[in-house]
Parts: sequence; C-alpha cells; structure tokens
Amino acid sequence: MKKNLAALGLLAAAALALAGCTDSAAPAPAGSAAPTADVGSGEMTQVRVAALPIAESGALWAAIDEGIFADHGLEVEVVPAQGGAQAIPALINGDIDFAIGQPFGPFRASLQNLGAVIISNYASSLPASADTDVNAVVALSSSGIASPKDLAGKRVSVNSLGAAGDVTIMKAVEDDGGDPKSIQFVEVAFPDVQAQLETGSIDAGWVPDPFMSQIAGNGGAIITHPYQATIPGLELLTNITTQKKIDEDPELVKNYADAMSEALTWASSNEDAVRAAIVENMKIPEAAAAGITLPVFTPELDVDNLRTLAGLAVGYGVLDKEPDFDAMIKLQ
Repeated sequence: MKKNLAALGLLAAAALALAGCTDSAAPAPAGSAAPTADVGSGEMTQVRVAALPIAESGALWAAIDEGIFADHGLEVEVVPAQGGAQAIPALINGDIDFAIGQPFGPFRASLQNLGAVIISNYASSLPASADTDVNAVVALSSSGIASPKDLAGKRVSVNSLGAAGDVTIMKAVEDDGGDPKSIQFVEVAFPDVQAQLETGSIDAGWVPDPFMSQIAGNGGAIITHPYQATIPGLELLTNITTQKKIDEDPELVKNYADAMSEALTWASSNEDAVRAAIVENMKIPEAAAAGITLPVFTPELDVDNLRTLAGLAVGYGVLDKEPDFDAMIKLQ
C-alpha cells in the first residue's frame, strides 16, 4: 500500500521544525527509540527522517509513495530541515532517527566526538563530462558578475555556512584567479535567494534546482557550477544516523539502509515518478519540474571525494582539522 507521509511544501525553516511540521503522527519523546518491526510480520516501525525541501528529496518522496519503505517495515515521517548540520542535534537527542544531508554535519560532529555517522550516500553531483550540474552560483544578469573570480569581495549566499557550498565556491574562485577569502558568505534559505538578489541584499547565491533554473530563467545568470569546477561527482547528500542508533538498534539501521538502497536504485530508473513527487511536495508547475537537473541517486559512497572535500575545508579554515573517517563512515 502506498503511503505518502512526506508533504513538505516550500519551507524555509532556519532549523528543524520538530513539532507540528508534518502531517504525520506526533513526534516521539526525545531520546526514545522506535520499536523495531518484524518485516515479515506486517508490523510497521515509524522512523523520522530529516530532509531538505529541495528537488533532490524527490527520490525519497517518490519511494515512500511507491511503498518501498513500507515493504521493509518502515513508515517514514519526513521532517523538514534547512541543512544537514541542523539535523545533528536532533539526531544526537534522539528526536529523529536518520537525516539526509551534506557530509559537513558529520564532519563537524566527528571533530566534537558526537557520534554522528554516515551510513551510505544518497545523491551525488554529476560527473565531469556533464555540461550542467545540480547546483550553481547564480547572480542577476545586471550584477556585472561573469565568472567565479568576480565573486571575490562579494556577498554570496549559501544555505548553511561552513559546508560544501562555500568550500567549493572558494576553490572555484581561487582556481579562476580570485581571492577566495575575500568572499562574504551569508546564510540564506534556498527559496529566499531570488528575493534577496532582487533587493540587493546579496550579490550572488548558491542554489540547487528548482531555484537554480527559476532564477536563471527570470533575469539571472549561472556563474559557476562549483562542484563541477572542483570535485565532479561529489557526494551531494548522505544518509546520516548515530553510532548509538547502530549499537542500540542495528536491525532498524539495516532495514533503513536496505530500503534506502532499493529506493535510490528505483529512483534512478524512474525519473518521471521523482519529478511527479517534486511537483506534489514542492508545489511547482510540471513544466518547471521537467526542467530540473536531477542528481545521481546512489547509495555508493566515494570516501576519497569526502577526504578531498575535508582537505579543502581545512585549507580554507572552515574546519580545524580533518575528521576521523574510520569512526565517521559506517557503511551498511
């Protein structure tokens, strides 16, 4: 039976809205563990998964509708988040079970020994041969910004400071001959970027689709695809949980990882269903969803990519040191 518990809409929350923010059952008390179901018995285990209200979440929404998670005994409640880093406290507190987010959340948690771990990939940017990508730095055509080096000294928005967005932007600017440390990064939720460009609050903004295509088609210009310019095929979003969750409920973690692997494999071959889920959950026109550049949906994680990203972050002073990858990566 199909279950759609993932209606998010265009939410620009500054952090996780952990109460009253979805149309599912009330949240479990902090620190409580979800009862584990016997997959063959028909019992369902409720799990709370934090995800960003962006096009990449279409694979999750569509897989829930398709009943893939239900087939693994999981009833998924999707909790909106602005970035992976905001989900870490909720994971540590036990308010959610899993998160889909950038790897910088686990990077920082590792440096603080908080026990957040990456259990699989979720989506990657496009490979080097692509002529586009799933995110871009955009600016108004009237801004005078024409290439990455022009971003030096400018106000550039990212959805979460100190993560893959600003790190890859700095690398792209440096490689183009600009001063990466002169960029003034500003935290702006993706849905708000176009308005802030138009008011002049920011000079450029880093956004995924559908916002990338909407801004580019509405008086904007794509300045650079920073992942393409720095680490093509970079892990865009990963599946995150805690070491405590693995230790206390390994069966739940395995069921989730297995369901997610099946979901991502299915999504990669069912783009129409993914786009339909984007239309439904993000309330955008079908024509807009049809033009969205989808990522590579895959559970396969390239750890070397993440090591390169962490090394760049250390070089730019975003991280004090590289995380402990052996403790942080726990593939299921």
